[in-house]
Amino acid sequence: MTPVPRKTILLVEDDREIRTLVAEFLGGEGYAVEAAANGSQMDRVLARMTPDLVVLDLMLPGEDGLSVCRRLRMRGGIPILMLTAKSDAIDRIVGLELGADDYLGKPFNPRELLARIRAVLRRAGPGQNGEAPRRRRRFGAFVVDLDARSVEAGAGNAVPLTSAEFDLLACFVERPRRVLSRDQLLDWTRGRMADPFDRTIDVTVSRLRRKLEAADPSGARVVTTVRNGGYLFAADVRGD
Repeated sequence: MTPVPRKTILLVEDDREIRTLVAEFLGGEGYAVEAAANGSQMDRVLARMTPDLVVLDLMLPGEDGLSVCRRLRMRGGIPILMLTAKSDAIDRIVGLELGADDYLGKPFNPRELLARIRAVLRRAGPGQNGEAPRRRRRFGAFVVDLDARSVEAGAGNAVPLTSAEFDLLACFVERPRRVLSRDQLLDWTRGRMADPFDRTIDVTVSRLRRKLEAADPSGARVVTTVRNGGYLFAADVRGD
């Protein structure tokens, strides 16, 4: 049997002690780890390989983590887990706006970091191979492949979504024309790691809405806000 290749984590962290401890911990958990102390070192790593996930510190010397996050997102769909020592929610919101898939505050428990990495990789990973037909959902001009975790609009035009955005869309297309509360969406997309006071789900909804509207020539708004209720996916959804 061919061995399953190890997932590769790119850790971008300027604190040498944290970088070493986290790299050793993740290596002991079965991951291949590449480490970089700043954006320039990260670029050198990316020039020779593509990681499965980037763990990115917000407070980097020189080019800060938000700028690095923006550049990473422009490269494609590499999942990003952001580390931040700042307690202000605005930093987490800006990180999510720029395309981070999750965040974790410092100081953190390595086991929680591991759980979040596994959750992001699980959400971002390809569907399972097997005999069952692919689960596709259609609405308007869009085709959502729940197994391949892909979205197309029109004549095969891919709509690039982060894993967090895709998780949210999957919740909506599986429950169309129902008012879904923020707490429900947070629970379904973040599970046990959800913070009941977390309102960053609104940021993800806003990003998803903008991308869908930009990709649809009709400009129809399919995600509507219900005052004091949550969100409603207003499109008619059909399966293959």
